[in-house]
Amino acid sequence: MKIKFCGAAKTVTGSQHLLEINGKKILLDCGLHQGKREESYDMNKNFMFDPSEIHCVILSHAHIDHAGNLPMLAAKGFRGFIYSTPATRDLCSLMLLDSAYVQEKDIEFVNKRRAKKNQPLFKPLYSVEDAKNVLTQFRTVSYEKPFGINGLGGDITATFYDAGHILGSAQIVLEVRNGGNPVRIGFTGDLGRKELPILKDPRFMGNVDYLLCESTYGGLYHEPASSIEKSLLETIDEALKRNGKIIVPSFSVGRTQELIYEITKMNASGKLPKFQVYVDSPLSVNATAIFKLHPECFDEETFELIASGVDVFGLDNVKYIKAVAESKKLNATKKPCMIISASGMCEAGRILHHLANNAGNPKNTIMIIGYMAENTLGRQLVKASDKQNYKVKIFGEEHTVKASVKILNAFSAHADSGETLDYLKQFDKNKIKKLFLVHGESPQQDNLKMILNSNGFKNIEIPSRGQEFELN
Repeated sequence: MKIKFCGAAKTVTGSQHLLEINGKKILLDCGLHQGKREESYDMNKNFMFDPSEIHCVILSHAHIDHAGNLPMLAAKGFRGFIYSTPATRDLCSLMLLDSAYVQEKDIEFVNKRRAKKNQPLFKPLYSVEDAKNVLTQFRTVSYEKPFGINGLGGDITATFYDAGHILGSAQIVLEVRNGGNPVRIGFTGDLGRKELPILKDPRFMGNVDYLLCESTYGGLYHEPASSIEKSLLETIDEALKRNGKIIVPSFSVGRTQELIYEITKMNASGKLPKFQVYVDSPLSVNATAIFKLHPECFDEETFELIASGVDVFGLDNVKYIKAVAESKKLNATKKPCMIISASGMCEAGRILHHLANNAGNPKNTIMIIGYMAENTLGRQLVKASDKQNYKVKIFGEEHTVKASVKILNAFSAHADSGETLDYLKQFDKNKIKKLFLVHGESPQQDNLKMILNSNGFKNIEIPSRGQEFELN
């Protein structure tokens, strides 16, 4: 057995981990790399393996950096099954089509500018038709129900455990039997946090021989999830006093629903006065409908609110927008309001137009509630939070950020350093032959490695992209 790290190695995007077991190739996740446009395009177009040789994909969750390159994989010859939880499959049916559509529209917009400058034109990575086709390859399995992988007999079984990250998110355990004691390989996917809104807490996957662990916030600490309400109230109150707009780049799946949940809960309890909230993302609208179809993922607090009659995904002051014409009308809105739009890292979609129209107004607030990867516009906005008149490029044009930039990391759906350590302490350290830190950047990965070493964990590797390891 061996493993090759083809993405999310010393970075947080493009999750792809290739296992070769008994001559069969199994891919854990197939995410899009997000960052510098031309560099990302090349990385997403050219896999580090032959897609036609992949036996199956086992998918941790529906976020684009974990599932977004599945249409390209299939277009280049992958014909196997994609195993996921039911909620992940339902979300992918939206997100992959949306990804293809957004690529087509954004590149059409960018190419108009490039054509005027006689610059080479871009092409989308894949089409809507490619996204439709790959959805036929999904096979769904519920949490904690071991399943055999088609075509591999009883040699390998897999099990999903709730990761508590987004709806349907899973940790993956592969059990390989080659005679003697079975070998267990665990992958945390994106590990969530306790006490996050809506979702259940992460479940322990049990002891493993090899573990792939995310390290997004490896050396950092969030505000506790319990402080979400306080941070949100302060930020909204300050923005409303300035009579400005609050622009929120947000992942359409997970973060948007959590934010609406918190605002609705505070409205219903009288802690927050009602003000107009616009969810300007067709994907968010449809994803919210899917949330309502999967109550098996909800925690007890959410069940209790629903039972008491609260519509946890929006009271009458929350308006969901699909039409482009309605989206454009928001530019003319003068009253204080919140506009929640995608993409979460500000790399595509309607959020770019809202930022271009509102970042230059000092009355406005840009509220960051999610992780922003290196070389994304979102990361540039994070840098603008402690600088004056910081300049960013949107659609190739320079804009000065005069709006207040507020970072609310209590919303993070990724475990921080302490939460990751608490989760890992459940393992028998002596049974882990190798612990691989993935989905993180330096120095977070280096810091987490030091913290784990000081807590008795050994044989920790921080793999580079393309690096291979033998698994005994």
